[in-house]
Amino acid sequence: MNVTRTKECQRAAGPLEGVTVVELGSLIAGPFATRLLGDYGARVIKVEAPDALDPMRDWGHVTYRDRHLWWLTQARNKELITLNLRTRKGQDLFRQLVPHIDIVVENFRPGTLEKWELAWETLHALNPRLILVRVSGFGQTGPYRERTGFGSVAEAMGGLRYLNGFPDRPPTRFGISLGDSLGSLYAVIGALAAIHAREKTGEGQMVDCAITEAVFSLLESAVSEYGLTGYVRERQGNILPGIAPSNTYRTKDDQYLVIGANQDRVFQRLTEVMGAPNLASDPMYQTHQARATHQMELDRIIESWTTQHTLEELAAWLHEAGIPAGPIYSIEDIFSDPQFRAREMILQQEAPSLGSVPTPGIVPKFSGTPGQIRHLAREHPGQDNHRVYSEWLNLSDRDLRDLEEDGVI
Repeated sequence: MNVTRTKECQRAAGPLEGVTVVELGSLIAGPFATRLLGDYGARVIKVEAPDALDPMRDWGHVTYRDRHLWWLTQARNKELITLNLRTRKGQDLFRQLVPHIDIVVENFRPGTLEKWELAWETLHALNPRLILVRVSGFGQTGPYRERTGFGSVAEAMGGLRYLNGFPDRPPTRFGISLGDSLGSLYAVIGALAAIHAREKTGEGQMVDCAITEAVFSLLESAVSEYGLTGYVRERQGNILPGIAPSNTYRTKDDQYLVIGANQDRVFQRLTEVMGAPNLASDPMYQTHQARATHQMELDRIIESWTTQHTLEELAAWLHEAGIPAGPIYSIEDIFSDPQFRAREMILQQEAPSLGSVPTPGIVPKFSGTPGQIRHLAREHPGQDNHRVYSEWLNLSDRDLRDLEEDGVI
């Protein structure tokens, strides 16, 4: 197992050191955004209701020593507190926390904070520098605002699933929670942009991130194509119409290799590696437009060549010739790849009761203020109640016990 070993340490001087983030919500979109902010050095405090913990604790396909593994990464670098925002006392307590916070990230259904008397106007009055990042399926406005918005629905209604798959088969899902992750990325971008704006204005603001819109933003030129010409992109399997050759090709050892050689000079180099340089001067394939017209025929020619050679042979030849190409990796392949190891993309971290656990590395890399995994997810709900509540609100152990007995924390 090729991994980079790290050890738990004190908070690192990442680019967001000094920024305090409070996470409200559960599962994927909000918590993934705060995980990234934590990776970059922010202090992240995750709030769970004492009687309704984050379901992510029990999510994932595989368990190890009776523990679900997704939680370990999703809640890494986070302090855990409990707080019941459905109660008036819990709402009052949260309002007392607000002046200590830079960013709140929430992914409840729109209207939830308002129902708890924690609307943006209320929070802004308590802390004018506060940034409130709201992640939801369809955004805080519009006729769909109150609909339940899972990432899978956003992928469908945002236009991505319509394009994913083969033309003779129904649309297919992705093997990951892509919609939620896209919403998280835009939430982080919005938070960072709001921090920059605050440096100039002194004022925080609300960032309204709709997962459906995050998905929709990836549709490239589809909007202009349809708006001006009525053209509707359809599922095309492994090709992009008009971009050739760019496809997935089977090899002699029943592996799959992606080759992208649609530029004229790159295509010429490919034909030389194939031992068929005449293809580059053939009128059917000489130009980008000609190759687009004869895309299927060209792909058949290329695959008739790749199926005569192993993946290792092909990858070596294509790399040497400067042709973009790469195998389709499983997670097992990624673990053994030297590039991922050199870039510290699989880090080994100690977890109580589990021992050494591999976890994804940090993206992107910062030359001067590198992010860091300080610890994997803490196991016990409210594990940091005393630290946070005593530090910010000067609550005593007796105060905390009273709040616990009242079901507030």
